[in-house]
Amino acid sequence: MSYVLGIDLGTSSLKGSLFNESGILIDSISSTYPIINPEKGYSEQNPMDWINALEDILQKFEQRVLDFNKELSGISFSGQMHSLVLLDKNNEIIRNSILWNDVRTTQQCNEIMNIFGDRLLEITQNIALEGFTLPKILWVQKHEPELWEKVDKILLPKDFLGLYMTGKFYTDFTDAAGTLLLDLKSKEWSNEICEQFHIPKEFLPPIYESTDCIGEVRSELLEKFNLYNKVQVFAGAADNACGAIGAGIYTRDKSMVSIGTSGVFLSFEENTNKNYEGKLHYFNHVIKDKYYSMGVTLSAGNSLNWFKRTFAPETSFEELLKNISKIEPGSDGLFFTPYISGERTPYIDSEIRGAFEGIDENHDLDHFVRAILEGITYSLKETQEIYEDLSKEHPKTIVSIGGGAKSKEWLQIQADIFNTPILTLDIDQGPSLGAAMIASVGLDWYSDFESCSKDFVKYSNETFPIVENVSLYEQAYRKYKSMYSATKMIMDGKYEEKI
Repeated sequence: MSYVLGIDLGTSSLKGSLFNESGILIDSISSTYPIINPEKGYSEQNPMDWINALEDILQKFEQRVLDFNKELSGISFSGQMHSLVLLDKNNEIIRNSILWNDVRTTQQCNEIMNIFGDRLLEITQNIALEGFTLPKILWVQKHEPELWEKVDKILLPKDFLGLYMTGKFYTDFTDAAGTLLLDLKSKEWSNEICEQFHIPKEFLPPIYESTDCIGEVRSELLEKFNLYNKVQVFAGAADNACGAIGAGIYTRDKSMVSIGTSGVFLSFEENTNKNYEGKLHYFNHVIKDKYYSMGVTLSAGNSLNWFKRTFAPETSFEELLKNISKIEPGSDGLFFTPYISGERTPYIDSEIRGAFEGIDENHDLDHFVRAILEGITYSLKETQEIYEDLSKEHPKTIVSIGGGAKSKEWLQIQADIFNTPILTLDIDQGPSLGAAMIASVGLDWYSDFESCSKDFVKYSNETFPIVENVSLYEQAYRKYKSMYSATKMIMDGKYEEKI
């Protein structure tokens, strides 16, 4: 039976998930790589680390799956959005990739908004934020002009892997939408934006639909990895779009919450007519001419990782979370804001920082852990609130994927705070599942994603809101929302001025 391989290029690791024609998971392998932080607020990676990780997992699949080299038919990619990869005319890497969570570009974001204002929203359906690709390009132009002179190609992370695999220069619409360079309605690179910022359009790759076949794995790589047959490579999609497809988000009745390093609240959108006033991101979906809106919590799982690393380094995550059910909803008045590296939705503030508030002598480690989970979920609820206020819709269910789906206690917290039933996936492979589904549809194993999802996407463990908890959390959420402005005043020194 033939296989498809979905590859997800994440922030801390590359993950490959191998499925057969019936949507059954055969094996899953990950390979990690470091993040480089040369200065405060800087976040970079060496793209060669991604190549090494890809080669590592391909070699391991060959070792662990006996017929992998004979039955692999298709590969597709998912990848971290926005991160900037610059290549010269020889396809050599010019500098480290500047990642999505790098916040050095505040000045460039202000420049973009000062020049374009609401016109940017008209063209791209988004406003300028530090995470997007365009501000990173402007930063390189200003601070590293000698490197900008060498640029011949501008790529996104997953497409750098695709270039390595096929020799083809390309991207897809879901990733292009996250650059702040795509005219969302015309589905072309914006002449207006490129000309304003002196970005030659030939630097930007041709744009394909996610299921388009870009080419085949290069012959030298077939030989290197002992692959017997020609293997088709499909354009793939941004990680959030892949996560959404892998969670079955292709109708209006479901939304998705994804908790990884960052956190995302995402909803399906039918067309470009929705106006979220720049309060939510608006991007092309994997499904042709469909879209999704989303908000981002910059430090979701990263907040929990920070706490564990700092205060309980010898404790496993399972051990860390095992007693939180003994703590009442609201953590006995203890609050946490997950702004440890700034915040995206709804505040767009790279300078704000997190806080615990309401600490008293009766709080112990379990209170702090539960408060962190609640604070992350409150932050994601702020996106849900914007979505429901402006769309006038409330999802019937929310599919939770990633780290937030691995704890039944956290799932109950989500159901109660979102006041919505929560579904989980029977097999949660994250965005690599969506990438594998793209390859399956691209190979014509399935006619569309709806039929594909019947085999690949299975739900389990629906968690329902508890009425009493919903009421408690509604009161606590109102207090949580006041913490940003109070913290902002203190950080800006305005509180001192009032004393």
